[in-house]
Amino acid sequence: MTPWTGLHWLNEPDWSTEDQTLRMTTQGQTDFWRATHYGFVRDSGHVLHTGPLQDFTARVRVEGQYQALYDQAGLMVRSSPAQWVKAGVEFVGEQQLSAVVTRDFSDWNVRPVGHPETVELKMTRCGDTLSVQVRLPGQDWGLLRLAYYPPEIPAVVGVFACSPERAGFQVQFSDFEVGAPEEGALY
Repeated sequence: MTPWTGLHWLNEPDWSTEDQTLRMTTQGQTDFWRATHYGFVRDSGHVLHTGPLQDFTARVRVEGQYQALYDQAGLMVRSSPAQWVKAGVEFVGEQQLSAVVTRDFSDWNVRPVGHPETVELKMTRCGDTLSVQVRLPGQDWGLLRLAYYPPEIPAVVGVFACSPERAGFQVQFSDFEVGAPEEGALY
């Protein structure tokens, strides 16, 4: 059994699994965004996700071929097209750590990360809080984002990838796991 067994696709891309690794190739003009600054709504990105959950910690290791503007991959928590959080690596001139929190309208933060071969991501949902942590090779976990997430709304969690400017962004995910919230994972 792989960590990908029993998960569900939203906007299924070209994909394959080998051992514990999921490889995904995006379709063109795929993204998740709602209104802010750009004025459009996009809900076409690819997500492989669990069923609805309340509190959890999800982790994954991501490696992508980031080349075109807004190529992105990571973890996503989602309750509806208007209520979600995505976090990972996004190409904006260079690789950036990125998080978007959406409650009807999207907000976005980025931080340059250089060119690491892989990035590990961890999302913890506990009560009304969602914590996004990142670990680069040879470093400890660090906080990327701490956000409010309505505690009464179940959410799915999984891996996502998008490429608004092109088709063919290739990304692989490994070490994916979802379990009980880790103690100390919230700041």
